[in-house]
Amino acid sequence: MKRVVVGLSGGVDSSVAAYLLKEQGYEVIGIFMRNWHDESVLISEECPWIDDSNDAMLVAEKLGIPFQTLDLSQQYKERIVDYMFAEYEAGRTPNPDVLCNREIKFDVFLNAAMKLGADFVATGHYCRRGEIQTPQGTTYRLLAGKDPNKDQSYFLCQLTQEQLSKALFPIGELLKSEVRDIARKLDLVTAEKKDSQGLCFIGKVHLPDFLQQQLKSKKGRVVKIEADSDLYQNGKEGDLDHLTAPFTYHPGDGEVVGEHIGAHFYTIGQRKGLNIGGFPEPLFIISTNTKDNVIYTGMGSDHPGLFRNGLFVKNEDVHWVRPDLKLQPGEERQYLGRIRYRQALEPCTLIMHEDGLYVLFDNPQKAITPGQFVAWYDGEELLGSGVIWK
Repeated sequence: MKRVVVGLSGGVDSSVAAYLLKEQGYEVIGIFMRNWHDESVLISEECPWIDDSNDAMLVAEKLGIPFQTLDLSQQYKERIVDYMFAEYEAGRTPNPDVLCNREIKFDVFLNAAMKLGADFVATGHYCRRGEIQTPQGTTYRLLAGKDPNKDQSYFLCQLTQEQLSKALFPIGELLKSEVRDIARKLDLVTAEKKDSQGLCFIGKVHLPDFLQQQLKSKKGRVVKIEADSDLYQNGKEGDLDHLTAPFTYHPGDGEVVGEHIGAHFYTIGQRKGLNIGGFPEPLFIISTNTKDNVIYTGMGSDHPGLFRNGLFVKNEDVHWVRPDLKLQPGEERQYLGRIRYRQALEPCTLIMHEDGLYVLFDNPQKAITPGQFVAWYDGEELLGSGVIWK
């Protein structure tokens, strides 16, 4: 009998994943990952870890599977939290969910499961794993979940072939409504529990409080750039560097309209948090300059400063889930891409150079944000991803 360790988060998805695996004849062990000890930055009524842990334990009891809690807080701090602080301080916006899957669930947690004699680890992600035979042998495919509203393949965009070979995604073929129905029929405590919106296996975090533990507040200027600025001319012309370069703003551009508490606390595309009113339309952040501690904004969700035609990924940050399809310098290929979870897939062209990967979209993309991940697909298969450098 194959042994599977399931990451029980205390939510309905992982609960049903454990049940399905048991029904399929696997020996199932449930483990709750405790990734954080500092409760001072949690919004406790939203998703406290201790309630999640108790719910995971109750589900394991109901299903008749062994259960334990695994403390990974040290590794989580070193690999996720410290990285988050460094990225925000540098003016970039990291994606902790993608990092958590790469560094914690499918590395530290996976290794712990293997020490328990597991053949696989499983999670409640809405995605699927496929297999094909290539000249290199068995190649694993990362496929979108069947539920178009819940596809979570993007969060797994940094996984390797080795990690995928040990991963199972039992609910990937189901709709969310079907998962809920199964949980109700089993009378699981998680059946009606709302989905967590917080950091993985931690809970809802109030980000400004979280960041201010290490990043100091520092007042600076909020500048408004007009939509008809000369900066936005010829946006679709020029070489690759020009097409993928973010708009550059300088002292003297625009009008000072307020103050902020530190440029590193804000991100491109952000609307809330500036607390600056009095304009016909909301102000959106179009650029942050952490060196000079200036935030540049534009009025309205269609401000041209929010849109760009492409982006660039440094060579060391280009990752192929399917290494057999890796582009070589000088090659280009058309795929579908997305720069954030839940975004519709957009036609794009990948152009590989010696120094990195250029991604040009057929249509301008809103709020391309350094530090986030771009992922590219061939139909429903996620082929690779990269950290957006610019």
